[in-house]
Amino acid sequence: MTPAALAPPIHRPIAAALWMVGSIMSFTAMAVAGRAIAGQHDTFEIMLWRSVVGFLLVLAVAGAAGRLGEIQTARLGQHGLRNIVHFSGQNLWFWSLTQIPLAQLFALEFTSPIWVLLLSPLVLGERLTLMRVFAAALGFTGAMIVARPDFSDPNPAIVAAAASAICFAGSVMMTKKLTRGESLVSILFWLTLMQTGLGLLAAGHDGRIALPTLTSLPWLCVIGAGGLVAHLCLTKALSLASASVVVPIDFVRLPLIAVVGMLFYGEGFDIWVLIGGAVIFLGNGLNIRSENRRHAIARNVTKS
Repeated sequence: MTPAALAPPIHRPIAAALWMVGSIMSFTAMAVAGRAIAGQHDTFEIMLWRSVVGFLLVLAVAGAAGRLGEIQTARLGQHGLRNIVHFSGQNLWFWSLTQIPLAQLFALEFTSPIWVLLLSPLVLGERLTLMRVFAAALGFTGAMIVARPDFSDPNPAIVAAAASAICFAGSVMMTKKLTRGESLVSILFWLTLMQTGLGLLAAGHDGRIALPTLTSLPWLCVIGAGGLVAHLCLTKALSLASASVVVPIDFVRLPLIAVVGMLFYGEGFDIWVLIGGAVIFLGNGLNIRSENRRHAIARNVTKS
């Protein structure tokens, strides 16, 4: 066996957490931009133009860096399955957005890390530790404190929102598997290309696709660039640490979005956002600290 084959898997939870901060900030920028043009383009059109902008950026940046040769075709089936699952999750999420209160939608979306935690030992062979379970439980509790959903009125959209969370979890785990054998350039190339094709089919189902206008184009560029950077950061984070460590960090997005709503859209201040956010940060902080300790002990044992 080669030395590379014998090398232990990369495990850098702090670096992964920092990359996840970039992903969360980028997704937040996307949400702000999406809200700004919601009246000019429908959901499918926004998803289409987001993917087009992302694809052009991947070609431009990878081409300028001389990295287009990293694009592989050996795992097209995995890329296709991952993007279909992710695209399905997006559409279920956006449909639910128009049917149920935001608190319910976000509460159900943020069950996704729980699914990753439960399924990653089976799908990815990752170790399920007590601290990882505790961190995910704290994160979910914090999300519930922020959202405080009311599920007393049954609605099919609740099922759709729950299904979208499972789709997002599946997409994350498939991305993690892809990082074991493919570069970021290859993953992002197939992501944006396939999402463009799927977006074109969805947006053109009625025979009409609204072109960008002078007012919507800058926002669409923000959405496209934000989506690309978010997936780049998420993919990089997954290459540096276990999915069950990385994904619970995404709980931070919920209180951050709530704060953005207060600052930019005049939404009322809610003390529960701060309390829920503190619980989420506590869970992630304890988890990252535990992972660092565990990895340091493993390194010392290996050296001795």
